[in-house]
Amino acid sequence: MSIIVNLLLFILILGIIVFIHEFGHFIFAKITGVYVYEFSIGMGPKLFSKKGKSGETDYSIRAIPIGGFCSLAGEDIENDDKSIPKNRKLQSKTKLQRFLIMFMGPGFNFLLAIVILLFIGLCFGSSDLTPRISSTQRDYPAYDAGLTKGDLIKEINGHKIYTMDDVTLYIALQDHKKDLKIKAVKKSGLSHVYTLKAKKEVSKVKGEKVTSYKYGIGLKTKKVYGVGNALKFTFVKTCALFRQMWVTVVYLFTGHIRLNQLSGPVGIYSIVGEQSHNGFSALIYLLAYLSINVGFLNLLPIPAFDGGHILFIIIELIKGSPVDPKLENKIHTIGLMLLMLLMLVITINDILRLF
Repeated sequence: MSIIVNLLLFILILGIIVFIHEFGHFIFAKITGVYVYEFSIGMGPKLFSKKGKSGETDYSIRAIPIGGFCSLAGEDIENDDKSIPKNRKLQSKTKLQRFLIMFMGPGFNFLLAIVILLFIGLCFGSSDLTPRISSTQRDYPAYDAGLTKGDLIKEINGHKIYTMDDVTLYIALQDHKKDLKIKAVKKSGLSHVYTLKAKKEVSKVKGEKVTSYKYGIGLKTKKVYGVGNALKFTFVKTCALFRQMWVTVVYLFTGHIRLNQLSGPVGIYSIVGEQSHNGFSALIYLLAYLSINVGFLNLLPIPAFDGGHILFIIIELIKGSPVDPKLENKIHTIGLMLLMLLMLVITINDILRLF
């Protein structure tokens, strides 16, 4: 029964994220007068389809509940409907209009996340994200180095620390063969850089040996209430999630994060299953977290992503004339094929991790 519930929650969460993303494209396409062929949730064969009142857009739900799209006139030059007036096609619009159409998919993902985080702060209380150590464990590196309860972490390995999220991020990305350097400020106001070497521990989980590396640092958030705290939490948490995504992408391209450490749909399904046991607030936080992730990744200047389309708009702005639409389409097609291959590799790794 729990498998079915988790699957339904997984489909619902991804469905909301995709719907909001595609709706951002859709609404700004409509505002700017671009002809919309289809607005679809899901991929593959159609399960349901209905024309809008104007008889223009086909609203559909497709069989595979992962993904979706908003099909615009002028996107695919070679297979475009020649009967659509030229002024209704995407390429006929101004650079600003095209930018808004492409940006507002991720933009709506960011807006969804902000609304959810504000809702969590107002209804469930806001987490104080100040990166202050709540405890250090005896006989572990942090305790032995001199870090104590109440110390405020300012830097890790030279990276500025603003929130607890930053602390957990840089510790998670740490190469445990190297020293971890933490700059912290004592209650007295004195600051010091502490050098920590991770403590290796081997434990058994489901009969298998699992190796972990620990520093013995305790971080505990406290709940605060009120509209002001909710607004502060929303802003600070949103910025923290953006920083997390930026650092993760940089580390991925510089080789600090390996490809097999990434998660795809199967990995997300597993996370949904874990969070479903932690209550409604944990699930909607996951929705906000994934929504920001999807929005951020889509803005990367990679062909087939929204950021790839925006990149071509910027190139057009610099060179003073449009890139050949056929060439641009070919580049986006190649980019899409490579992304599908990447997703296949990530999904296989996700499945292997389950066994």
